[in-house]
Amino acid sequence: MLRENILLALESLRLNKMRAILTMLGIIIGIASVITIMTVGNGLTKGVSDAMQSLGGNNISIYIEEKDMAYEEGGNEEEGTGEEPVFGTVEETYGMTDDDFFTAEMIRDLCDHYPDEIQAISVEEGLGSVSCTYNNQSQIANLTGVTAGYFYANNLTMIRGSYFSDQDLDRGSNVVLISDKFAKTLFGDVDRAMGSTFECTVDGQHLEMMVTGIYQYQKDTMMSTLIMGEADNAQMYMPLKAARMIYGEESGNQYYWFDIVTKQGVDSESFAQTAQKYLADTYYYDNQYVQPSAFSMTSIVDEMSGVMGKITLAISAIAAIALVVGGIGVMNIMLVSITERTREIGTRKALGATNASIRMQFITEAIIICLLGGVIGIVIGSALGMIATAVMGALSGPTPFSILLSLGVAMAVGIFFGYYPANKAAKMNPIDALRYE
Repeated sequence: MLRENILLALESLRLNKMRAILTMLGIIIGIASVITIMTVGNGLTKGVSDAMQSLGGNNISIYIEEKDMAYEEGGNEEEGTGEEPVFGTVEETYGMTDDDFFTAEMIRDLCDHYPDEIQAISVEEGLGSVSCTYNNQSQIANLTGVTAGYFYANNLTMIRGSYFSDQDLDRGSNVVLISDKFAKTLFGDVDRAMGSTFECTVDGQHLEMMVTGIYQYQKDTMMSTLIMGEADNAQMYMPLKAARMIYGEESGNQYYWFDIVTKQGVDSESFAQTAQKYLADTYYYDNQYVQPSAFSMTSIVDEMSGVMGKITLAISAIAAIALVVGGIGVMNIMLVSITERTREIGTRKALGATNASIRMQFITEAIIICLLGGVIGIVIGSALGMIATAVMGALSGPTPFSILLSLGVAMAVGIFFGYYPANKAAKMNPIDALRYE
């Protein structure tokens, strides 16, 4: 009977093509909307994850922050600093001094204590936008001072030269690494840029810089631009000591924050807490004003992926409202179809068809309508979603789960909205049905 009901449903759709298409339109729009949104959501999540991973998926950031200090307004500062909140409290700000920051000795001690977990330490300091001039050609670039560990923490592929030598790092030489794209913009050619010197204006100082390495510029996607800001094709790097010397910080022994690059196989999220506890217990246990804090890039990626998933689910639920509208359309057409086929129903019942068989016939027809609309909606939604994610630079397609979910929802809509008309047909009196004009 199932096969016979399916064939009857397809024949009914063939005889009323335009009506069938219009009936399926609501289902098509609803399913296509859900698939498109879920595909775009997957693309956004993938783009965010890739962008964060490019910043160092296993990196841990360690920084200094002030402890929460509060006192009762107008009262003694020692009061109201217990665990219970005090009514009318205001935040007390403690100005951090040089003694509160990390030192090179602290960082070295941390590395010596965890040699099996730490691969490198990365410290960077941005100098902001600088003006670069070569043969009367000027360009604006971002200049950042970095340590050798920075290149372990960030995926830079060198195409000319190499990273800074130990001598450049120790002396604080005025040498820079630039991207191949910036090299072509300022020097006209990558080969010409390698080893060339140019004038760089930093904080009012005119300095002569030499290019000792050129890295491959990674084209920004829309997602990486949202995460990392504007395109970094004009990003230059110089030794951290040289950057600090520009501002007169020759000692370079105080650090507000630094990054840890963990070795392969190390749980960065767990080690972040371990490193934080070690620094707090070893160096900041008695300091009532500041404390070390840590977070891993992995935890940020997981949190952002979770947020994106919830947003996608919420928007998909809103888009699914169109399925309700489509289901109402299916119910309406099924009621019309039953009215048109009243004599057919009477004949079938007169020949011995049971109420259950009549009910199943029309429920099957409603399900077929919704499933066909669902398949068309999946195809359209997949195409639109892939086009949208390709434009964003994070090509993604629908997941098997979203496809199966859409088909399941389409079938459920067919059953739910087809049951009432089918039940109405099943309960017809065969004599009245046969006499219907």
